Amino acid sequence: MDWTDKVVLITGGTGSFGKKFIQVMLKEYHPEKIIIYSRDELKQYEMQNSGINDPRLRYFIGDVRDLDRMKRAFQGVDIVVHAAALKQVPACEYNPFEAVKTNILGTENVIDAALDMGVKKVLAISTDKAVNPVNLYGVTKLAAEKLVIQSNSYAGGRETRLSCVRYGNVVGSRGSVVPVFLKQRSTGRLTVTDERMTRFWISLEQGVHFVIRCIEQMHGGEVFVPKIPSMKVKDLAAAVAPEAEITYTGIRPGEKLHEVLISEDEARNTVEFDDMFIVQPSGTTWFGRDWEKLGKKLPDDYHYSSNNNTEWLDLEGIKKMIAPFMESYDQEEF
Repeated sequence: MDWTDKVVLITGGTGSFGKKFIQVMLKEYHPEKIIIYSRDELKQYEMQNSGINDPRLRYFIGDVRDLDRMKRAFQGVDIVVHAAALKQVPACEYNPFEAVKTNILGTENVIDAALDMGVKKVLAISTDKAVNPVNLYGVTKLAAEKLVIQSNSYAGGRETRLSCVRYGNVVGSRGSVVPVFLKQRSTGRLTVTDERMTRFWISLEQGVHFVIRCIEQMHGGEVFVPKIPSMKVKDLAAAVAPEAEITYTGIRPGEKLHEVLISEDEARNTVEFDDMFIVQPSGTTWFGRDWEKLGKKLPDDYHYSSNNNTEWLDLEGIKKMIAPFMESYDQEEF
């Protein structure tokens, strides 16, 4: 795919994923233009001052809740990456209607604007918390996934195609546990909710390159799931602060012991490839099911969870993965 004549828009472009996505796109893919759509003028200002400033960038203030503003932003856009979301679990629990407005109704607005303005491809970023959700954040992301996938039926004769990417915890992203452990390290005591807890693990760089690859390959209607390693949260704590004491505080409301990226029910419509799974749309006759001719079918009772994973990060692997964030944090502290 030739990106040089493409206009790309990313919602939530001032977030951790957005920043890395923009840096990679400018350095490696050279699109004609990237529109950074977000609601916070201060974050846009800080982002420009941090060096993410290029003639191909457009900083566009707008909220995904505002359909008219989004239609204006989508004019002439070829590809939309939808990364805007309220994602802090406690904040979503305490402010449920706000989570619905941004994560569900905001996604509906992205879909409507894309269909009305002739955007060719929309790829929405989802999370393992959308599978068998136990908290409101997961519920809203599950709903957003369903909206994106099923909206392909509205495309009709249009060129617009919509798909999702679903992956696990991102190393060092805003709100992740790594910055929390780094702050706690100075106290000599780290808090972990349960010693059995496991999580899927992916770096920002890996996530961004996977998203770009999925945009290039998508037919519309798929959920792309990368094969990524698992780690034990207590091992992460030990990697961040080997000398610190670990206190187990008990599992919090809305928290799982283990995360799931593919459920047993989804396995029936999922095909496996060397480095990813593709969940195909179920019970439909439109596009998105050609992958079953190319990949390997999964057994009906299969599920892909962080505790039954075949790939694990040991202590040394975790240390290697978090090293850049440790160095960056230490420099800021100094």
